[in-house]
Parts: sequence; C-alpha cells; structure tokens
Amino acid sequence: MIPLVFITCHLLLLTSCQVSYTFNGASIDYTKTKTIQIADFPIRSNYVWGPMASIFNNQLKDQYANHTKLMQVKRNGDLKLEGEITRYEQRNKSVSAEGSSAQVELSMTVNVRFTNNVKHSDDFEKTFSASQSYDSNLSLNSVQEELVTQMVKDITDQIFNATVANW
Repeated sequence: MIPLVFITCHLLLLTSCQVSYTFNGASIDYTKTKTIQIADFPIRSNYVWGPMASIFNNQLKDQYANHTKLMQVKRNGDLKLEGEITRYEQRNKSVSAEGSSAQVELSMTVNVRFTNNVKHSDDFEKTFSASQSYDSNLSLNSVQEELVTQMVKDITDQIFNATVANW
C-alpha cells in the first residue's frame, strides 16, 4: 500500500510541474498580459526623412507581432507604447589626412513611454538611440534607406528588450 501511495504522489508531482522556455527573448505572463497597444510615433525632429516614421512604426509593430503572442489593439491594451522620434541628424565622424570629412555619422533618437497596466512598477519613459556611419564620398540619399532601416532595427530591439524581455 505504501509503495502505491508513494508512486501516486510522485506521478502527481511530476505532472503538475511545468518548465517553460522561450527562445524569442520575451518573458511575458500570458495569463495576465494578453494585449499591446502601439501608437504611431510621429517625427518631432528638426531634420526629417519622410519614410522614416512608417519604417519605424511598421518595424516596431512587427517586432511584437513576430516575437510575442500579444494581440495588438487600438486602445485599452495591457501594455501600451507611445512616443516620438525626437532626433535625426548627421555629423562628421572622422577627418581625412587632407582635412576633409572621411566618415559621416547618421543618428536617430526615439523617446518612448511604456505603460504596463498589469504591473505599473514596470512603467517608464526613456530615450533609445542608434547610429550608423557611412563614407563621406557617398551621398546621404544613396545610403539613407539602408542606414535608417539598420538604426530602426537596433532601436526596436532595444525597446523590445526594455519592455518585455526583462534584460
């Protein structure tokens, strides 16, 4: 009788334990957090490249759609992301032996307000930045789309990690 009770208890214990691994970096309790509201981030920078806002907004929404099970909603989300693109600028990064610019650095900064309506202690307002360099012999128009896409990817990864990956 005792071995049967012992075996039954062990089987119950083993079946009630569950180990959960995520390989996308997200650590979300989906029993409590089911939705995310992502507002479009307008450009508030002095220097503007037209397609930048749509590239950023689409990538940010895709990041959460591809790496979480959160349903995106227009309002009343369990998680809420909003903000604006505050800076987009270029500056000389290095000088050649002749004294002219050899490399130019393009940078982008985004201000983010994150609200976790399930756990308000996670709320924050932060800025996230990224930059890319290019050879000054190239025109900005010829490299802008590629560089902005790379910076947007970097910034949306930073935002994702800060909001749901708990790194």
